[in-house]
Amino acid sequence: MFKKVMICCLLMNLVGLSYVNILCSAQSGFSQKDRELLIELRVRLQEIDKRFEQIDKRFEQVDRRITELREDMNKRFEQVDKRFEQVDRRFEQVDRRFAQIDKRFEEIITFMWMLVVVFIGVTGVTISFALWDRRTMIRPFEDKVKELEKEKIDKVIASLRKLAETDKKVAEVLGQFGLL
Repeated sequence: MFKKVMICCLLMNLVGLSYVNILCSAQSGFSQKDRELLIELRVRLQEIDKRFEQIDKRFEQVDRRITELREDMNKRFEQVDKRFEQVDRRFEQVDRRFAQIDKRFEEIITFMWMLVVVFIGVTGVTISFALWDRRTMIRPFEDKVKELEKEKIDKVIASLRKLAETDKKVAEVLGQFGLL
């Protein structure tokens, strides 16, 4: 846009100057009116130059403002970048902490499996010991009980046989069971 304005100004200056040159070259036909027109043209061209200078100043101000805004934006983006870097570092710390927690959970789970295996082993050994102990302790006891029962039964049969010598009903019953 600025270039278009400058080109228009230059063209107007050239047209004005060429018109002035044409008028100046024809010196014989200069009248008071022509001189006034030339002066008026010169004044208008000076006014136009002043306006263009003002426009140039405004463009410079706008350029400065844009430059300041860019610098301010760059600073803010740098601050945002720093914050993102801090957040990234925090996430890395959190990731490391999660890795530590995962490792600890794995250690705890491994330890729990060891405890389960040890418990199963102790339980198996205890049950095996109980069965072995029962068998080894009960057999002699059973043998002794059987021996005692046999002795008692033998004594009862002997006493019943003795009773059968005097009582015929007892002798019949013993005879029926084949104990006489």
